[in-house]
Amino acid sequence: MPIDRSIHSVLIIGSGPIIIGQACEFDYSGSQAARSLREEGIKVILINSNPATIMTDPMMADKVYLLPLNVESIEQILQENQIDAVLPTMGGQTALNLCKEAEELGIWEKYNCRLIGVDVKAIDTAEDRDQFRQLMGRIGIKVAPSHVANSFLEGKEFAQQIGFPLVIRPSFTLGGTGGGFVHDKSELDAALKRGLEASPIHEVLVEKAVLGWKEFELELLRDKNDNVVIICTVENLDPMGVHTGDSITVAPAMTLSDTAYQEMRNQAILMMRSLGNFAGGCNVQFAMNPENEDIIAVEINPRVSRSSALASKATGYPIAKIAAKLAIGYNLDELKNQITQTTSAYFEPALDYVIVKMPRWNFDKFKGANDTLGLQMKSVGEVMAIGRCFNEALQKACQSLENDAVGLGYYGKSLMKNQELTEYIKTPKWDRIFRIKDALMQGTTVKSIVQATGIDQWFLYQIQKICTIEKEIKEHTLDDMPVELLKEAKVNGFSDVQISKLVKSQTSEDEVYDKRKSLGISRVYKMVDTCSAEFEAKTPYFYSTFEG
Repeated sequence: MPIDRSIHSVLIIGSGPIIIGQACEFDYSGSQAARSLREEGIKVILINSNPATIMTDPMMADKVYLLPLNVESIEQILQENQIDAVLPTMGGQTALNLCKEAEELGIWEKYNCRLIGVDVKAIDTAEDRDQFRQLMGRIGIKVAPSHVANSFLEGKEFAQQIGFPLVIRPSFTLGGTGGGFVHDKSELDAALKRGLEASPIHEVLVEKAVLGWKEFELELLRDKNDNVVIICTVENLDPMGVHTGDSITVAPAMTLSDTAYQEMRNQAILMMRSLGNFAGGCNVQFAMNPENEDIIAVEINPRVSRSSALASKATGYPIAKIAAKLAIGYNLDELKNQITQTTSAYFEPALDYVIVKMPRWNFDKFKGANDTLGLQMKSVGEVMAIGRCFNEALQKACQSLENDAVGLGYYGKSLMKNQELTEYIKTPKWDRIFRIKDALMQGTTVKSIVQATGIDQWFLYQIQKICTIEKEIKEHTLDDMPVELLKEAKVNGFSDVQISKLVKSQTSEDEVYDKRKSLGISRVYKMVDTCSAEFEAKTPYFYSTFEG
């Protein structure tokens, strides 16, 4: 069924100020959506209180309002323009909450403006922790044991029933705001007060903490005919206990068995369909017990999420662009794959490369800030790297952080010894991945690090391979280094400057560069084409690698 021709103008709600937990990812999504709708001849009106965004550029929309994101501003825009529909799924939690508030006040109905891309029932069910828990029970999907509390006393009572450790999750917040772990009675009062104050409806979920379980995210798209595709599966390197925005994440999932993936996939599709009859994007988070592959649902977001921007770039599939077209009536099989321009958008991308997303923190600018990572997101940005293997992507990500790392290493900076390092990495901090590598260099076993961190051993064995190559490089000068070792180092993501710091005799980055070029070890460029080169790509983008 083609585009809904009754929609001539659409209001897009932005995400407001760039804050920790909600930043330029939604600027990217809003810009894509605006361009997608204007391609169809639809007039786009956009509201965002932040002028420092691409989406508020006058070229992006037909009309841009730089106004506070509140109901008064929405009503003013509706009075001044004939708007047929509102798309609130491109502005994060801010846009969804504002849309819900306007619905409760009857604003949309008053101005004959309909909701597209989501419905209010879906927002309520996904963001209200009690409704979400009840829905999961009705459709037979497991969640962690939990109770919803609307008061401090209720929270304390439920905490005693469930037992420690606990996690406090406020309703209707983003980036884990107000959430936290409670390991014993002494931490409970403060955590409950913080969570209740953070929730706009004064409600928290008191939930059994599944610390140490593996965490996965699935990005979905659905059309109005109930066709659903999984665009990307993202694996968190850190186990449950670290907010996904603060965790190193990897796509596609590296340690997920096919049986567990199929189960996750089926559950995600069931969850999205059960939320209501709307067309658009959705993000589902799962936790999985590493011992027996038991799966529980953590949450569902009926909107384009922070991870959607990552998934779009990781797969080459423009999630926000397609989600906007689905919202105005198209079906997935009526849209073209934007990369091949010949195949249908009703497909699931296949990746022949590895993506690593690494967060960036600025704790040095926030003196006295607690640098322990937990449920509340603290990163101020992130980098994304593409490689042919995990090691290459990981090292490229480290090199992109702009914090003096020249790969997975701060050479000469770590003074901690073996036992001290093992204790240090038990607590998730911004530099834990670097300290894990230091521990492996000093001979700590992979098994010991698994016990200390809960990180899957597959990732640790990959990092151990980096350590092995590094030790071999240290045995040679640049002149006597075997060609195969130099090539293996480049394939595993070692930068020229990294190699120059590791070889026996002092050398420079330029000398390493000249040496490898003379040996024919040069960058090649591979395509991000969504389909593992099965079809010709018309609008590809590329990543560099040293694989042949």
